[in-house]
Parts: sequence; structure tokens; C-alpha cells
Amino acid sequence: MATFLIDANLPYLFSIWNNEDFIHVFDVDDSMPDKAIWEYARANNLTIVTKDTDFSNKILFTESPPKVIHLKIGNMRLYQLHDFLTRNWVEINQVSKNHKLTNVYIDRIEGIN
Repeated sequence: MATFLIDANLPYLFSIWNNEDFIHVFDVDDSMPDKAIWEYARANNLTIVTKDTDFSNKILFTESPPKVIHLKIGNMRLYQLHDFLTRNWVEINQVSKNHKLTNVYIDRIEGIN
């Protein structure tokens, strides 16, 4: 069963997301607006992984679920993004287990309750 819902603003075919822990918005409904993504994640107890500020802003004023992992890493080439996430995913995942919002920056990972 999936644990993470990958937002449409992130690559679909990424090897680190190619297992049963991840589902991409495109696999659910590629026309889902943010509100529907939020509700789907909440109903299925999924953590939203996104670059979209709207989700991280919303989680600050609501209770979990869903949880949000907000990638605040700027624009990267696809291979750079893949390398960054591969190197940091274990720590990102660990922080997200204990926080409703995990902000991921190039130089640090912050958890917010």
C-alpha cells in the first residue's frame, strides 16, 4: 500500500519512486486539482511530496493527515534532482514520520509540527 503521493509537478518516471510505497498523481487522475489531491491523500493517509507551496501553507493551518514533504530546492536538471533525492530520501522520510510538514532545502531538512 502506498505511503507517498507524488504531485504532478514532479517527475513521473523516477526509479526511487518505482515501488509500492509511492503513487503518482498521474496514476490516480492527472486532472486532479490541488483540493482533490489533498482530499485523496487525507482519505488514504498519504504524505504529499511536492514543490507546490500551496500544500505546505495549508498543512500549517490543519491537522494531519495528510502530511506534506515540500521540496524547496529550486530548479534542477532531472539527473540532479534524482541524485539529490536518492542521497537524501532516507533522512527526508525519517523526518516526515515525526512531523506534519517536512521542508527540504539543498543544505538542510526541517520538520515542522
